[in-house]
Amino acid sequence: MAEAPDTGASGPLPTAEQLARVWARAVADTSFVPMDHKTIVVFLRGLADDLLAALRADELDHAVPLRVGAALVHAHFTEAGSIEHTLAVLGRELRPLGGAEGAGRLAAVQGAVAAGYARALQERTRQEQQEVTASAFAARTAAEQARWASEARFQAVFADALIGIGLADTEGRIVDINRAMCEILGRPPEELSNGMIWTFVHPEDVPGLWDRTKELLAGERNHLRLEKAYFRPDGSEVWTDLVLSLIRDPDGSPLYMVAMMENITERHRLQTRLQHQAQHDPLTDLPNRTLFFERLEAALQAETHPGVCYLDLDGFKAVNDTLGHDLGDRLLHAVARQLVDAVGSAGHLVARMGGDEFVVLVDGIEEGEAGNERLRAVARTALEAVRRPIRLDENEIVVSASIGVVRADGGHDAAELMKAADTTLYWAKADGRNRYALFDEDRHRSDVDRFELSARMPDALTRGEFSLEYQPLVRLADRSVLGVEALLRWTLPDGRRLDPGRFVPLAEDSGFIVPLGRWVLRQACRNAAAWAATNPDTQPLMSVNVAARQLREPSFVGDVAAVLAATGWPAELLQLELTESALMGTPDGSLAALHALSGMGVRIAIDDFGTGYSNFAYLRQLPVHALKLAGSFVTGAAGRGGGADDRSGQTGGEQVDHEVVGLVIRLAHTLGLTVTAESVETASQFAHLRQLGCDTGQGWYFAPAVPAEQIPRLLAARMGDQR
Repeated sequence: MAEAPDTGASGPLPTAEQLARVWARAVADTSFVPMDHKTIVVFLRGLADDLLAALRADELDHAVPLRVGAALVHAHFTEAGSIEHTLAVLGRELRPLGGAEGAGRLAAVQGAVAAGYARALQERTRQEQQEVTASAFAARTAAEQARWASEARFQAVFADALIGIGLADTEGRIVDINRAMCEILGRPPEELSNGMIWTFVHPEDVPGLWDRTKELLAGERNHLRLEKAYFRPDGSEVWTDLVLSLIRDPDGSPLYMVAMMENITERHRLQTRLQHQAQHDPLTDLPNRTLFFERLEAALQAETHPGVCYLDLDGFKAVNDTLGHDLGDRLLHAVARQLVDAVGSAGHLVARMGGDEFVVLVDGIEEGEAGNERLRAVARTALEAVRRPIRLDENEIVVSASIGVVRADGGHDAAELMKAADTTLYWAKADGRNRYALFDEDRHRSDVDRFELSARMPDALTRGEFSLEYQPLVRLADRSVLGVEALLRWTLPDGRRLDPGRFVPLAEDSGFIVPLGRWVLRQACRNAAAWAATNPDTQPLMSVNVAARQLREPSFVGDVAAVLAATGWPAELLQLELTESALMGTPDGSLAALHALSGMGVRIAIDDFGTGYSNFAYLRQLPVHALKLAGSFVTGAAGRGGGADDRSGQTGGEQVDHEVVGLVIRLAHTLGLTVTAESVETASQFAHLRQLGCDTGQGWYFAPAVPAEQIPRLLAARMGDQR
């Protein structure tokens, strides 16, 4: 019974039986094997089973495809077409793996199969060479009659061997060569005989090859094996697997060098293609992140002071969403070409890291500001290259990029350097895009501190490090306390208190403001209910700050209702404060939430009014009950000197601010809104605001924010009498 097909990321993988049948058809006629077609299918069925099991495993065991490649050689599939067709079948039939990870795993399997095949074939050739070498050694001297008796057999093996065989003396002169070697090198025997081996130099010869060859001829080594390229007379290139062996006379002195040569040109090309595919991006043909990290690590180890420009296209997602992924791919290819032309032509490595991210490796950076300027120049050139319009079909597309620029300072490894580059790229994005940013250690350290602080928040809430303090909201007409605003505090285990302006934005950015804000609301209503229980005549308004992120949460209205139900605090005595910028342009879902809260009786106040849009027309569309004038607005309008009716000390600008605030208060009252002034710090400010008709105020003039246990005393007091 056939096994059920496995499903990969992009489609079903074939069964072992299906893969074996396709495989058998592809390789059946590529080599002479002592098996009929049915037996070949059975043989390949076992190999297919092993490959599919390895592909399904969590971790790829490279030993499996290595054994598969060797098994093909052992079964006599030894012609170049056998391995070429095998790799083609695997690449086509196992393509449903899909995705970058699947493609990488498939390429690794193909490479391992090819490597196993090559090793097994080399081992087989080595065994043949050893047999020939033994025969050659047996023919060394006429005095050894038994060995010389086999000369005819040696000559037959020498002349008709499928691998190239050559014999050279200790000076490097060729004294004999067989037909196979002449065919490999593309030269007639008369041209090679009596020639010197030193003439076969190739630009890609392994360093030290000829020194080691001289050592062998001198008797200092017995064997030498390597892959070597040769040029043929027609200019073509042939790659060989070359084994050099030394033959000594009975007293151990060097006598001859035997060269065994196998043509591995097709295998070498295949391996070169596979290596290129493993190290290059298939879309742009740029070096991929694997090759980039290899080059970067090599530069760091060589201490050549490299630097990197990490580049990300701005708004590339919009191109994909509007024009399609196919055109997006073509755009990436075009951008890659422009980068190569602009900075790659100067000798810098340009690589694609994935998606719409590219990186330029700049090696040999000078120390000091000169090196920084060189990196900045490369970044500017890259930005200009990306900005050049690109025509794709009828579309002319102009894109920009953001670049993070970092240089190695001797203390970073490759991973750390790229992490710093990624951080710097984020700075360029945050600073407005279409620009580059140079790495700054102090700014990076600050970002790390912010990240660590953000990561600590959940545990800090669990450990009780967060607390609330309350600042009275005072009715200006009679100085009585009508409510309080809950203010969040964070005290670290070492006693240090963090400024809310430092950690609240982090909570909003990370989304932790949602559970944190839920805790604040619950704790504030619980405290208010406790005060009312102690003194039933006390019913203060509880004002709680709410972030835009909380309002967008689908469960927010339900959370508020649940807190009110659990604490017993009346909805009409709860006021939620949202900033002006958070309310303006409120999405439909958030607007519906505001109406639902208002329908429950909850008051909505706009906090920090005067710092944002200040759009009264828009206010008419919102269920808003109160405005809280920003502290800077209040300070400028109320001034800092003189009495309630004495404006002689005001400047012209302060007088204008005074009249503007008065107008805002009158407009708010016209819309049925109450007005609270924040940051009331002086008697003069208090007097001016009361004279302008402001309803309530809060600030140090009345009282600072205090712990919950001090609020009952303040609720019964008249604030500011002693000021």
